[in-house]
Amino acid sequence: EELACLETTDTGKTTEESRWDMDDVAGVFNYYAGLAREEAREVLDAPDPNGKSIAVREPVGVCGLILPWNYPLLQASWKLAPALAAGCTVVMKPSELTPLTTLRLTELCEEVGFPNGVINTVLGPGATVGAELAENHSVDLLSFTGGSQTGRTIMGAAAGNLKRVALELGGKNPHIIFADADLDVAVDYALNAVFFHAGQICSAGAKLLVESPIHDAFVEALSARMKAITVGNGADPDTRMGPLISAAHRQKVEDHVALALSEGATLAVGGARPDDPALANGFFYLPSLLTGCTPKMTISREEVFGPVIGVERFDNEAEAIARANDTVYGLSAGFWTTDEARIERVSRALRFGTVWANDFNVYFPAAPWGGYKQSGIGRELGRAGLDEYTELKHIYRNHAPKAFGWFGADD
Repeated sequence: EELACLETTDTGKTTEESRWDMDDVAGVFNYYAGLAREEAREVLDAPDPNGKSIAVREPVGVCGLILPWNYPLLQASWKLAPALAAGCTVVMKPSELTPLTTLRLTELCEEVGFPNGVINTVLGPGATVGAELAENHSVDLLSFTGGSQTGRTIMGAAAGNLKRVALELGGKNPHIIFADADLDVAVDYALNAVFFHAGQICSAGAKLLVESPIHDAFVEALSARMKAITVGNGADPDTRMGPLISAAHRQKVEDHVALALSEGATLAVGGARPDDPALANGFFYLPSLLTGCTPKMTISREEVFGPVIGVERFDNEAEAIARANDTVYGLSAGFWTTDEARIERVSRALRFGTVWANDFNVYFPAAPWGGYKQSGIGRELGRAGLDEYTELKHIYRNHAPKAFGWFGADD
């Protein structure tokens, strides 16, 4: 509860969401504690009957962990837990916007007895402190979660010593609603896909594709639910959506909406700051719905990272798949249908690191997380998330070596 309240103070998200995050954090540490107990070796078939061949996983070394501001402690756990399970030491850099829970976690690690130097935290902006982690030749791996442009900069900086790089970057995540979907349930999940933490989620299903026969009914139902969302202080139990992280970020969201309208989209809901005087001093923005969006509009192609849904109409399955895949990103996608054959077809056809059928934004420790294309490099969570923090070594032992006699021996 202490950590959840601290997370809400730092990020503005609702306290209930922060509590869910803390449950997930505990789950991640428990999962990797289990993997750490397993023997990290594989016996290989040796070509010589007198030989023994094994592949072992060893810690990569010193790991720089650069954390995002939207899920500070959860993202820290996704990196820290596997790094420790692999046997690495870490230097964490939380966002300068949300450092509190990472600092508290570091204190807790010291209290429970981690040796000095294993878990380290440094504070400061990415341009200086983050750059040092990326460039420093004593850092063997750099794991970063954040924006795509920063990810490119980190890749360039990491080239100095060719350090390993793991990047979890942006996404423009399609959410497809086929006409045979359960409309009421799909509407509910369309809200869940975007409005937790005011849409500041890398996997937000903000590109909503709705099949023509149900388009109008779906938009009508979605609009009604969005208008009823209570915006306010995250510590208030009646609040369902808190503020954005900063004034500058809110301005970026407002600019995206204004650009969408200039390109021909229609504002159906929101598109403004709340008029409640009690919220005037916070970075609040109403849940917003844009209809009439087309594939070439900026709102359909760029990540907004705010409480904004853009709706596109489509006419058939092939069109939906083509529009979903027409993106430089490839983090996550979801779709709704009651057709089992379609579930198999569409799941295979979508080019994303995670695909949800009849659900959205489901994460758990055993399931790998990461993206195709410009959504990143590598994976977090799952066994793959542990492998990121290891080097693979082959060890071969000959139990009965015999002279080969090829060079310089008498014939």
